[in-house]
Order: sequence, then C-alpha cells, then structure tokens
Amino acid sequence: MTNQFQVSTITPAQWEAFITAHPRAHVLQQWAWGDLKAAFGWQSDRIALINTSGEIAAAAQVLYRRLPFRLGTMAYLAMGPLVSDNMQGASDQLEVALWKAIDATSQKHHAAFLKWEPGIFANLSSNAITDISVLSTQYPALPDGFRPSPQTVQPPNTVMIDISSSEESIMARMNQGTRRKIRQSLKNGITYREGTKADVTIFTGMMNTTGERNAFGVHDPTYYAKAYDLFVPQGDSALIIAEHEGDPLAGIMVFAKGQTAWYLYGASSNVKRNLMGAYGVQWAAIQWAKAKGCTEYDMWGIPDADETTLEAQFESRSDGLWGVYGFKRGWGGSVVRSLGAWDKVYNPVIYAAYQLALKVRSKAE
Repeated sequence: MTNQFQVSTITPAQWEAFITAHPRAHVLQQWAWGDLKAAFGWQSDRIALINTSGEIAAAAQVLYRRLPFRLGTMAYLAMGPLVSDNMQGASDQLEVALWKAIDATSQKHHAAFLKWEPGIFANLSSNAITDISVLSTQYPALPDGFRPSPQTVQPPNTVMIDISSSEESIMARMNQGTRRKIRQSLKNGITYREGTKADVTIFTGMMNTTGERNAFGVHDPTYYAKAYDLFVPQGDSALIIAEHEGDPLAGIMVFAKGQTAWYLYGASSNVKRNLMGAYGVQWAAIQWAKAKGCTEYDMWGIPDADETTLEAQFESRSDGLWGVYGFKRGWGGSVVRSLGAWDKVYNPVIYAAYQLALKVRSKAE
C-alpha cells in the first residue's frame, strides 16, 4: 500500500455520493445492493481508498459466497471497481493499491478465487472477449493472474436503449409491433402507478406466475420486499404496477443510478394479456427513468449469442433467456456484450474442483 492512498472506513452516505457521481455508476456497486445480498446468503465488504485530501479515490464492493464442503468462499466483484478520473497522474498508483486491497480483503474472507465481472461493453469478436488486454483502457495497471471464467453470474449480453432523446424519438426507433402494442396498452383503460410496499405482494404473485409460465426461477417473496425497502424509499428504484378494473396485469422493478436505469425484475399475470399491460408498464418504466435524468435503459439479459444467431432463432426458441429476447428486441435498443467474467485464483486445488463441478453440471443440463 502506498502512502498516498489508504484504505479507510467510510459511511454509506460517502459511498453512495462517490458511486452516484462516477460515470460508470452501477446499481450492483451501491451500498444497498450489498445489504440486499447480505440478507440472502452472501457477505459484503466495501473497499474504499482515500486520497490525502480525505476524498474517496477508488471503491470496490466485493461479495462473498460460501463454497460447499467448507472449502472457503467465492469472492465476486461486479460492475466495478470504480476509480476516480481526477487523480492527476496518480491513477496507476491508485489502481495498484486498489487491487492489492481487493486481494487482501478476499483472502481475509478465505476466498479460493475472485470472480470479476467488470461490466464494460464493447463490440468485440468472440476471440477478443478472452483477451485480457482489452481491459487495459479502463484498468491500465491491471495485475497479472486473471483468466477468462467458464461461468458468468450476470448475463453478458443485453439490449441497451438510448433514452436521451424525446419520447417520440425513442418510440420511432422501436419496431412497428412494439409501438402498436404500447399504444394499445394506453387505450385500454389500464392504470399505471408507482406501487407501495403493500403492492410487493401483488408483484411477487405475478413473479411466481411468470416463472411458472416461462419455466425460470424467481426469488423468494422476501427478496423483493427487501429490495423495495432498500431502494424505493431512497428514490433509486420504482415498483410500477399495471392494473385494469382491479386486476393486476404486470409489474416492473426498475432501478436507476447515475445515467443508467436497469430493468431487473418484471412480471405479468395470466389475465387479460390481450390488453398488452406488459408493454405499457415497460413504457412507464422508461418514462420514470427519463424523469430521473437517465440517458440509457438496460433491458438486462438476453441469450449469449451474436446478433445474427439471435435474429435467426428467436422465433423458434423459448428456453432460458430466449423467451424474453423476442420481447426485448422490439424496443429499439442495441445488442451489446460485456467483457464477461474473469477469475483470479488464490487456491488452485479448490478452483480446479470448482471447474470440474461446472463441467459436470453442464453435462447434466
């Protein structure tokens, strides 16, 4: 550790101020996200480096999950670390100190390896995705030891919508079918409102219905209730509910931080689906994000395939994230891929067992 930058204990308010002001601000680096995951089987640790003026110069929230058979933990760093752009020539020194602190903290938590998802998007070939050098523009002092991971936690592919222009311009970029369904949803007497804590029960009921209908797993109802408590009262999220004559039709939990909003959780009921409430509630979420000052809207998760494959297969496939791609593709966004996941190994024996377990699970599926 250098004398110029020191690891320091900070308050949640200081952390949030730094995250919010950063150009790569992300919900998964918010203090509240660490609290949410800590309530459901993870541990969280926040690493903040302070400069000589007492200001946060870099930050990384790292989560830890226990591995089976008392084999330690997996450390997980998502959508960070975040390093200040205002270090006047000391950025490499700062980054070296930050990565050392991340390693030390991970080893304190008995991590067998660190899984890192930097959350950086780029138009890359499949070969470039595995080249660590592509991260050097964002992290010029990146230490040795990272390797492409066989497992991602967050979906690497997404659809990103530019919402910096007018609502008319946003809608003009959508395909004709999506525009028509949005307009239909606005003419059917559906009401769209920001939900209260009492509406979380309605939302979780629709989440269970959606999971059963589309064969994917959903969180326990207490998870969504906790997320509501941590984010909605602070203004960093909204639960938007679509209803028609007392019947709940659809719901979205949308999150926002800095310039970006994320569509993390969405659900719809099995009643009156012909009214297109799922389209109207998504449009209401985009309008909420614009009102928050966001300029981009992340649809959060589509199949990990190139755009040619996506377009060739979306009408014939409904497994995994294919079931949602047909919906998300119509909103006028761009298909982008992140740099995926990278692993740094602290215990080679345990890491080898982890890789073997992934291969066995993949064959079983």
